[in-house]
Amino acid sequence: MILLDTHAWTRWLHPELGPNLTPPIRRWIEESDETLVVSVISCLEISQLVKKGTLTLPSPLPHWFDLALDAAGITCLPLNPVLLYASVGLPEIHKDPADRIIIATAQYYDAWLVTRDENIQKYPNLRTLWNSAPGWQ
Repeated sequence: MILLDTHAWTRWLHPELGPNLTPPIRRWIEESDETLVVSVISCLEISQLVKKGTLTLPSPLPHWFDLALDAAGITCLPLNPVLLYASVGLPEIHKDPADRIIIATAQYYDAWLVTRDENIQKYPNLRTLWNSAPGWQ
């Protein structure tokens, strides 16, 4: 399973939003047999960014979610009490509750997490990717 952090999800679908996924990461995702997923909390983050005007998408919300999930072949993982509990038990490396939920989700599903967030990359028991992909130089 490959879990895209919120910014990775938007860059995966819209490279023009930059900073883009590196060519090795993009190629690894494209060639992977792993299921591509996002956390439902990313939908909240995107909604907030669009409302604030810091993110402009090519389609209006909520229509963009249909395109960015079903049409793109990406599964949206729901929240559950176990993930929420795990997110508050994480080390205090990252303070953002949404990011902590994404971290807990990646750990729970033992998923690769595609993120450029350096604080997220510091967490133990977490497989993260941004600049390079496993087995790629």
